[in-house]
Amino acid sequence: MPRIALATYDPGAEPGADTDLPVLVRALTDAGAEAEARYWDDPAVDWGGYDLVVIRSTWDYSWRAAEFAAWVERTGTLTRLANPAPVVRWNTDKRYLGELAAAGVPTVPTRYLAPGEPARLPAGHEFVIKPTSGAGARFAARYTPEEHDTAARQLARMHAEGFTAMVQPYMPGIDVGGERALQFFGGRLLHASRKGAVLSPGTPYDADKVAHPGLERWEPTGAELALAEKALASVPGSAGLLYARVDVVDGDDGEPRLMELELVEPNLFLWLHPDSLPRVTEAILTAAGDPA
Repeated sequence: MPRIALATYDPGAEPGADTDLPVLVRALTDAGAEAEARYWDDPAVDWGGYDLVVIRSTWDYSWRAAEFAAWVERTGTLTRLANPAPVVRWNTDKRYLGELAAAGVPTVPTRYLAPGEPARLPAGHEFVIKPTSGAGARFAARYTPEEHDTAARQLARMHAEGFTAMVQPYMPGIDVGGERALQFFGGRLLHASRKGAVLSPGTPYDADKVAHPGLERWEPTGAELALAEKALASVPGSAGLLYARVDVVDGDDGEPRLMELELVEPNLFLWLHPDSLPRVTEAILTAAGDPA
């Protein structure tokens, strides 16, 4: 009987946001595993006592990046961690987009502004500013060229807090075709979803945002699948991936572009795709050394 921990976050007094977590724990238990959800930052947990630790919903990690990185490295030395520590370390810094672009993966064009660098902002089109380490649209905002002063204030605050900023053109295709998320598990496409635009004009960067507005099931196109497979093949250590989510949007030419890779703690959206639960369960059991 494999022992499996699903790493999540401590929501405190609030209800947990990962509604798929108890469903997945129950499915693994019903399949014969000893499975439980554990808070990643709980010092009482003996991570080495598990055959597999799956990072599922550590959704506060970007606020505590150094602490989370230390936990990932430590846990990866004690047991099998999915995804592996080197992949997690690589993926928590969105400068990976530059590496993928250099490898020939079509991506959303991205510039990086580290603390101390001048705020060179676009003058001829809408643009987006967000941190290289973040989740849930935290510290992300959309600006017009006339809003440079507001954008510069956001950059100043981010730099004061030690964040490197990403500057990207706003992709108007999002307003038409939305953002598509292709979910992979166990090396195969699991399912896909589509959501509407997250960043509305005029929404402050530090405002709470709905991370997945209008989420619906989606059938990916051949071009989207080809992009996702090329991006995943370019990930260092891609052979060790248990799960991945590839977020794509349409470029000005109508062709898909990589927005982000989610290799740390992507929401699985099993509530939207309940038929995917058996495959997720089987892949986790296989990774734990107990093929279903």
